[in-house]
Amino acid sequence: MMYDFQPDETASPEERYRQLGLAASALIEGEDDAVANMANIAALLWEFIPQMNWAGFYRVIDSELVLGPFVGRPACIRIPMGQGVCGTAASSGQTQLVEDVHAFPGHIACDAVTRSEVVVPVIHDGRVIAVIDCDSPEPARFDAADAAGLEALAILIAPRI
Repeated sequence: MMYDFQPDETASPEERYRQLGLAASALIEGEDDAVANMANIAALLWEFIPQMNWAGFYRVIDSELVLGPFVGRPACIRIPMGQGVCGTAASSGQTQLVEDVHAFPGHIACDAVTRSEVVVPVIHDGRVIAVIDCDSPEPARFDAADAAGLEALAILIAPRI
């Protein structure tokens, strides 16, 4: 089956995230393979959210985050819980919206060109199972609309990843 999801370039951020959610629903409906679903969602993130240099997942495995499917340059493979932006989001269960990653205490630089980041925990059955991580070379690229859109996406995909 071929999919051709195209974001509306003129849409508001809220509308783009609504469209992203619809595309994600179509892709993961009836599919139980977590890796396949994360891979397709990472591709959708890349297509729907402009000005990024990395989009994907870190999975919670035991007491650390392990790299999952993503689009972008090679990344850190393992991140301790509570460390860096991703580890903080995973351990706190709270979205991290970072305008300047260099000002974030304990930031882990996987790609030197990244300037801003948003990380959203994916919570299923009351526990964080993964995080969605989006990076940009633009300072302050992400805002509350991005956080809200990604949080809605995390709720939608949690049962399938």
